[in-house]
Amino acid sequence: MRISTSMIFAAGVADINRQMADTVKLQQQIAAKKRIINPSDDPVAAAQALQVQQAKDTNDQYATNIKYANSALGLESGYLSNVNDVFGRLKELVVQAGDGTLTPSQRSGIAVELRARFDGLLAIANSKDASGQYIFSGYMGDTTPFTGTVDTGVKYQGDDGQRQLQISASHLIATSDSGQEVFGRIPNGNGTFSATYGSNLALPPPFPLPAPPLPPNIGTGSVGGTTVTDPAVWKAPTSGSYSIQFSVSGGVTTYQIYDGATPLLATPGAYTSGQSIELQKTTAPAVDFGASVTVTGTPANGDTFVVSPSTSQSLFATLANLIHAVEGTGTTAADVARYQTDVKNAGIDLENARVNIVQADAALGGRMNEVDTVSSINSSVDLQYQQTLSNLQDLDMVKALTDLTSKQTQLDAAQKSFVSTSKLSLFNYL
Repeated sequence: MRISTSMIFAAGVADINRQMADTVKLQQQIAAKKRIINPSDDPVAAAQALQVQQAKDTNDQYATNIKYANSALGLESGYLSNVNDVFGRLKELVVQAGDGTLTPSQRSGIAVELRARFDGLLAIANSKDASGQYIFSGYMGDTTPFTGTVDTGVKYQGDDGQRQLQISASHLIATSDSGQEVFGRIPNGNGTFSATYGSNLALPPPFPLPAPPLPPNIGTGSVGGTTVTDPAVWKAPTSGSYSIQFSVSGGVTTYQIYDGATPLLATPGAYTSGQSIELQKTTAPAVDFGASVTVTGTPANGDTFVVSPSTSQSLFATLANLIHAVEGTGTTAADVARYQTDVKNAGIDLENARVNIVQADAALGGRMNEVDTVSSINSSVDLQYQQTLSNLQDLDMVKALTDLTSKQTQLDAAQKSFVSTSKLSLFNYL
């Protein structure tokens, strides 16, 4: 085949360009430390790397969400710890207030601090997070969760929602709690029923009480304690509450238990201060309610004590009840007995509230542990993604540098051979 001078030049240039392109490609790979610069370099590996990178980006977002979750949970736990610290002082104040010898002036001093503690707890319940959202308002982060005062009562304005964050493909974690669950839905009494003083009945039942309202108990009896011996057999009153009515005749005090207007005891029970009064029905058919109430002191004729099923009561309602009781000015023996019952009941209800706070904080701790576990798993998955991407994309530097040296040698040889070949012309010999 006849080879023209133009063919020699074209072939030489093409070969040099090819060697130059290979050398530049290797230089780009070495500079980027990547084997794949363009998808065309390895279409299958490029597609796989894209999928892995998308999964890694998603996992990175989960890592960001985990940081937000830890921050939110830690902040809420800190506030609940502050609430628990306040309960320590409230317990001391309840013990002080329970002293029946306190004068109204001394009670007033305790009430001042109780009001300050009330305001402090309300401020904590209305706390905001770093983004300006109320922590305890459920989904309604822009709404102040609790509004009101000691005297007007506190109302919850939020909802029951829990804000959540996705921290892995299969994990949603709650990063907040409803204020209603933390501060609102707290059982009063012993969790099954509560007992307090009632009215002095000038006449025996039937109920409802006649108008005008009858005066409260006039004796010195007060509720000393409540007990549930068998929750399985507890029977709620059909009328809404049981009443224990005392009668005094000839120096002997007896009691009858009523469910509405219906007497439950076949014969009245003999009363002894500090001795348990079993809640039961001895008229046929006999029923044991699995509970008892202890009354101490000396009830007057017609005095009653009311036993009602436990209901939900907010921390703020409990504390307000205590404050109003402590601010009372009555000094008679009957006033003191009622006062001590009010303080005792408030102390029980505050302990229920404290337990609720502790349980909420414990639940937060459980969620924080769950976040840490998921974070550890996500970190392991992220390492796997990095390793996979490295296998698909990363450059073998030793081989690349060796190839670059080889390509440079080949390019140099091509350039030199072109110079020699380009001189092969008859004109050089004429």
